[in-house]
Amino acid sequence: MKILRLLLFPFSILYAAVTSIRNWLYDAGIFKSTEFNVPVISVGNLDVGGAGKSPMTEYLIRLLKNDYKIATLSRGYGRKTTGFINVGTSATATEAGDEPAQFKHKFPEITVAVCEGRVAGISRLLPQHELILLDDAYQHRAVKPGLSVLLFDYNRLNEPRWLLPAGNLREPFIGRWRADIIIISKCPDELSAEEKARIIARVKPFPFQQVFFTAINYRPLQNLQGDDVQTTININTTVYLLTGIANSTPLVQHIKKYTPTIIHHKYPDHHQFSLKNISKLAVEFSACSAQKKLLITTEKDAQRLGEQELMQQVKQLPFLVLPIGINFHDNGQQQFDELIINYVRKHTANNRIH
Repeated sequence: MKILRLLLFPFSILYAAVTSIRNWLYDAGIFKSTEFNVPVISVGNLDVGGAGKSPMTEYLIRLLKNDYKIATLSRGYGRKTTGFINVGTSATATEAGDEPAQFKHKFPEITVAVCEGRVAGISRLLPQHELILLDDAYQHRAVKPGLSVLLFDYNRLNEPRWLLPAGNLREPFIGRWRADIIIISKCPDELSAEEKARIIARVKPFPFQQVFFTAINYRPLQNLQGDDVQTTININTTVYLLTGIANSTPLVQHIKKYTPTIIHHKYPDHHQFSLKNISKLAVEFSACSAQKKLLITTEKDAQRLGEQELMQQVKQLPFLVLPIGINFHDNGQQQFDELIINYVRKHTANNRIH
């Protein structure tokens, strides 16, 4: 893998040049960045893969949905549709993308939309909404958000800062300057002051940027309908784990706290599960003679299990979903909440929907 990355390095130099020029054209005003007269909060990251954008977006939804008319807007990665779609509660990952489908199923009372062009999408949403949350939009420079939240995965901080395709960065590391808030996500539950100082020295935030540390908050197991189930994982449990996410390591480490026996069916991020994938899992799960066995997947993967061609087979399996949220270290939650709420209040004071 290291040799392959070295071979790809010249292409990374070309990619860096293209992205740097593009960013400069936006910064110089040659390419237009559209601003809107409602609060627009962008959640994103610099590298490819999961840094916890969806749990952060969900946190913001919970924080603000009772006081403001909210809409989330995503590109809808992996969907087979095009254009603007107002996502319904019955939407599948094929129709809307797995994250938007997840948002709508968990928060049916808010508007969830997908559109490749964020400017066009926001324009469609503006008449009936006071606040727009942009999921995975840090590199979408056509929109100038009022507040940008940038996430860094704690587990990847020490990786080389190489750009695609040799590395994982979508744009040069200097691009972090556009963020207002930096989140170090997926931290251990305990983090010393010395470790935090080391991380801050590594990330090098600008003076105007606030840095917060968060950990994953694993919640009780649920069924595919979102209802809590009364079951536990212990040392005698055999767990069959189905994932198609960017980084399943934290999830595996969490389950290993309770049982060492994990049979992991691991697929690439946003993988569209096939009948063959589910059949293989079903055969192995049925053949397992363990006295206690569980079949667990993630919330995002559960959206892709809802496709029509999989439903008959999926219904025959006792799938459980392990939801996740976020916990702030120290008293960071209160400070973070105040930053978000103060920004939204300031920019909705004269734009309330009547």
